[in-house]
Amino acid sequence: MTQELVIGLVSVSDRASQGVYQDQGIPALEAWFRSAIKSPPWRTVTRLIPDEQPVIEATLRELVDEQGCHLVLTTGGTGPAPRDVTPEATLAVADRVMPGFGEQMRQISLKFVPTAILSRQVAVIRRNCLIINLPGQPKSIKETLEGLKGPAGEVIVSGIFAAVPYCIDLIGGPYIETHDEVVKAFRPKSALRPPAQ
Repeated sequence: MTQELVIGLVSVSDRASQGVYQDQGIPALEAWFRSAIKSPPWRTVTRLIPDEQPVIEATLRELVDEQGCHLVLTTGGTGPAPRDVTPEATLAVADRVMPGFGEQMRQISLKFVPTAILSRQVAVIRRNCLIINLPGQPKSIKETLEGLKGPAGEVIVSGIFAAVPYCIDLIGGPYIETHDEVVKAFRPKSALRPPAQ
């Protein structure tokens, strides 16, 4: 039987969590996953929380340890402002750090804005779950996940999601297949399986 993919989505925002404005991060991520994931069946577990490090840490632990998420994506709280503590909370719950994700996200964003160097996004593994901090803006979220494409659709800079399915393979999660026109998952030939019917 195919294992269901469980994705945790966490929007970190003082104002959105207080109802001052509507959160855009979680709806943008859910729409992106609907366009990107071919298989297996998947569902999201969502949380909208304030920029409080103990709350962020507790939420990440709950999503991994109790909800059984294979992948958790956060949006917001990754800048240099005093209230931006998402990276610190993420590192506090980590078993291992995956620095390549943060490096690639900043590389992509620098193609658009010079202030990308102010972003402190990190990615970590807790148990058998990959946790990644994403930007807060829906446009930036999409660019970060998909990367940069040229006029003919050719990949100029790979988005981070190209590496996510194989990472989840390696830590014991379900085998994720994507729609190549959105983002092509990369695996070594030895890790490929026949396409799902």
